[in-house]
Amino acid sequence: MKREETVSVVWSGAWVAERLGVGLVGDAELSALLGLALRRNPKRAHLLVSNVLGKHVPQSPSVVYDAGYGLGEQVRKLLGDEEAARAVVLGYAETATGLGHSVADGVALAPYLHSTRRPVDGVEQAGGFEESHSHATSHLLLPEDPALLAGDGPLILVDDEFSTGNTVLNTIRDLHERYPRERYVIVALVDMRSEADRERFERFAEEIGARVDLVALASGTVRLPEGVLEKGQALVAEQEAIATRTASGGAESGTPVASGVVASGEAASAGTGSGMPAGTGSPAHARVELGWPSGVPDGGRHGFTPAHRAAFEAALPGMAERIAEAVGHASRVLVLGFEELMYAPLRLGTALEQALDADVRSSTTTRSPVLAVDDPGYAIRTRLVFPAHDDPADGPGERYAYNVAGAGFDAVVAVVDSAADTPQLHAPDGLLAQLAAHVPHVVVAVVPSYVPQAPDALEATEAAEVPEAPERASMLPEPLRGPAFSSYAPDEVGWLLQDLSEVDLEAPTEEREEAIQSGGAHYAESLPVEYQPSTQYQELFKSALEISAARIARAVGTVTETVIAERSPRPVLVSLARAGTPVGVLMRRWAQHRHGLDLPHYAVSIVRGRGIDANALRWLQQHHDPADVVFVDGWTGKGAITRELADALEEFEGFNPEIAVLADPGGCVRTYGTREDFLIPSACLNSTVSGLISRTVLRADLVGPNDFHGAKFYRELAGSDVSEHFLDTVAARFDEVATAVDAEVKELLAADRAPTWEGWAAVERISEEYGIHDVNLVKPGVGEATRVLLRRVPWKILAKRGAGADLDHVRLLAEQRGVPVEEVDELPYTCVGLIHPQYTRGATGADGKAVSAL
Repeated sequence: MKREETVSVVWSGAWVAERLGVGLVGDAELSALLGLALRRNPKRAHLLVSNVLGKHVPQSPSVVYDAGYGLGEQVRKLLGDEEAARAVVLGYAETATGLGHSVADGVALAPYLHSTRRPVDGVEQAGGFEESHSHATSHLLLPEDPALLAGDGPLILVDDEFSTGNTVLNTIRDLHERYPRERYVIVALVDMRSEADRERFERFAEEIGARVDLVALASGTVRLPEGVLEKGQALVAEQEAIATRTASGGAESGTPVASGVVASGEAASAGTGSGMPAGTGSPAHARVELGWPSGVPDGGRHGFTPAHRAAFEAALPGMAERIAEAVGHASRVLVLGFEELMYAPLRLGTALEQALDADVRSSTTTRSPVLAVDDPGYAIRTRLVFPAHDDPADGPGERYAYNVAGAGFDAVVAVVDSAADTPQLHAPDGLLAQLAAHVPHVVVAVVPSYVPQAPDALEATEAAEVPEAPERASMLPEPLRGPAFSSYAPDEVGWLLQDLSEVDLEAPTEEREEAIQSGGAHYAESLPVEYQPSTQYQELFKSALEISAARIARAVGTVTETVIAERSPRPVLVSLARAGTPVGVLMRRWAQHRHGLDLPHYAVSIVRGRGIDANALRWLQQHHDPADVVFVDGWTGKGAITRELADALEEFEGFNPEIAVLADPGGCVRTYGTREDFLIPSACLNSTVSGLISRTVLRADLVGPNDFHGAKFYRELAGSDVSEHFLDTVAARFDEVATAVDAEVKELLAADRAPTWEGWAAVERISEEYGIHDVNLVKPGVGEATRVLLRRVPWKILAKRGAGADLDHVRLLAEQRGVPVEEVDELPYTCVGLIHPQYTRGATGADGKAVSAL
C-alpha cells in the first residue's frame, strides 16, 4: 500500500531526539542534511541518516551526485590543478563508495579507489584499517595497480560523516607508514567532530608532519546525554518487541506483517505492494542488458581512472535508455544499488532522470542493521530483510533495504554486480521476492564484476612490450575543463591542451607577420595581441548574431543529423581548436536537445604545416573507439586544414579523416551544414567568443614530445566574454528550425556531396592574378577574411559584388585598419582576405595600416 505523502515540516530526527535527548548542534543546514535513527549496535546507539547520500533514504540521483561532485570541485579549487592531477581519491566502504566516486568526478584529474570488505582472490592487499564504531570493522585496500597509493601526491579521503575522526586517523596511520606524503584532504558531507576530536586530529597532523585540510557541506556536533547508549539499547529492544507482537497479530495491530518486513509501524503497509505476499514463491521480474562498456570496472574497488570515467560517461546514456524501455510508463522509479555497488546505480539513476518523465530515486541495500519506525519524525520508516546473496567472506547473514516498502514506487531497478547475481538473489525469500511484495514492477540490471588482471599475466604482458611503451599513454594528462580552463561549462568541452596562460606569448601583429614571412618563425610559435573590439564593433556582432542565429541553428542541426545518420549514432566530437570548438559545443547541444544524447566533446590542436597533435590522438585512442571520432571545424576556406588532417591521420589507425563543418563554401568536405559562405558570428571575434581560449601554440621549448600543444586562457577578458551568449542565442532557435533541418538532411543524404575543391581552384587563380604567388596568403571566405583583419597584416579585401549585411563587420574592420575593399565579380566566396605578400614594417609603415608600394 502506498503511504500517503503529505507536506510536513517534521524533522526526521525528532522521534529519537524526543526519547533520548540526542540532538544536532551546528550549521543551520544540518537538520536538512541529516535525520536520526537507532542502531542495533552495542558500540553506538544512534545513527546519523543522510538525506543526500542515497544509501538509506531514497533521494533524487542528481541531488546525491551533485552533493559529492560539488565537494570534489571544492577540493580541486583548494589543491589547484597541478596538485589535483597528482592526487588519489579514497572512499570508504560501504557507505561512502558512491560519494567518494562522485567526489573523484568533481576533482576530475585523479584516480579513485574505495576500501572494501570483499576479499578478491589474486589481488594483493595494499593496506587496511579498522573502523572502530562500525558493525563490520575491517577495511581492505585492493588496487589492481599496487603503485596507485605509492605516490607522494595528496591523498583525498572521503566519508559520509566525519564523527570522531578515528577511521580517518587509522587510514592515514596505516598508509603514511608505507607511503608518506605531505598533504591529506578529508572530505565529508558533514563534520560532526567534538572539540576534543578536532584537537586530537591537529596533534596527529603535527606528529606526522603533513598538512591536513577538511572540506564538508556542513559542520556541527551531536549532543549525547549521559547514559544514551544504554537508553538507546533499551529503546531498540522495546520497539522490536512491539514489532514482534504486531507481526504475530498481537494487541498493537491486527494486520499481519509480510515476511521480511519486521519493524514497528510497518504492518499497515507491508503486504499490499503487488498483491503477492513475500515469501510465497519466486516472482517474475524483467531483466535488462545494460551494455556495460568493455574494460570499465564496476566501481572503485580495484581503482577507477579518469580513462575509465570517460568510457563510462560515453556509455551511460545508452544504458539509461535500455533501462527506461524496461520500466515502461512508471511514474515513480527506484534505482536500488547493492551494498558497496553505489556509484554505478547512482549514475544510472542520474541518466534515467534525463531519459524518463518520472520521479526517479536512488538508494542502496546495506549490511547495517537499523531499527525501523514508521513515524514522520524518524529517518528509517520501513525495512526489508533478506539473506546475503554475494557469498560474503564472513558467512551468510541478513541484509536490508530501507524506506522502500510503502514509499509508492511502481517500479524498482535492482542493480547488482555479477558476483551477487546468485540463486540467493532469486530465492523465494531473496531480495527480488521482497521487492516484488511491495513494488508492482521489478527490473534486474547486472553490472559485470571487474576481475583484475593476475600479476603474473600483467608481468608477461609488460615483458612483451618495449619497456617505455606501456607508460607512454598513461603519462598524458586528462583534458582541461572550465572553469579552470575556459569559460565553458565543464561538460561542454574537454581541451586536450596544456595551459600556457602564465607564459608571455603575445607579439605585435607587425612583428609576427615580418617574422613569419621571412621564415624566421612559424605562426603557431607566438600569439597575436588579442583584438579588443570597439563599442561599435560589439554592437555589430550582436546585431549580426540576432539576424543569423536561425541560419546557424539550421546549419548546426543539418551537420549534426548528418553525422549521426552516416558516421556514428553516438559520435565522439573532436573539435579543431579553436574555430571548431563553438561549433562542436552547438552540435553537442543539438544532439542532447533533439535526441537526449550526451556526446563526449573534446578540442585538439592542428597546425598548418606541423600536423595534428599526435599526443591528443593517442589520448583519444586510449579512451574511445577511433571509429566513433568525428573531427569538427567551423568552416572550410581553401581546404588546407582538411588536407593537413588527412595527412596526419595516415600514421594512426581507425580514425576517419573527414571533417564535419558548419559551412563548406570551398567544397572541401562531404559533411556540412551548408555550402553557402555566410557570416558565422563566432568568426567575428577571437577568444571572447571561444571560451576565452587563445589560438593554439606549438613551440619546441614549451611543448615537449610527451606534451599536448598549448593555449592560453584569457581570464582577464571575462568582462567582454560573449561565448555563452553566442551558444545560447543559437540554441534558442533549435526548435524553430527542426522541421527545415529534417527536410534538408533527407535531401543531403540522397545527394552527391563529393568535394568539388572549387575553393582551391579559386585561390590559385586569385594568387596568380594578384601577383601573390603564395596560396597561404590568400584567405577565402567570410571567416578567414575576418581572421586576416584581426590577426594578420591585411593587404586588401576582395568582396563579392552586391554582398550585403554579411560583410558589415568586415567593412568596419577594414576601415579601422585602413585596408581597401575591392568589389569583384565571379567570386565563389562572399569575400577573400589577402595578406600583404611582401610585408616588412618599412613597406607598410610601423602601424601596419598605410600600405606602400611593393
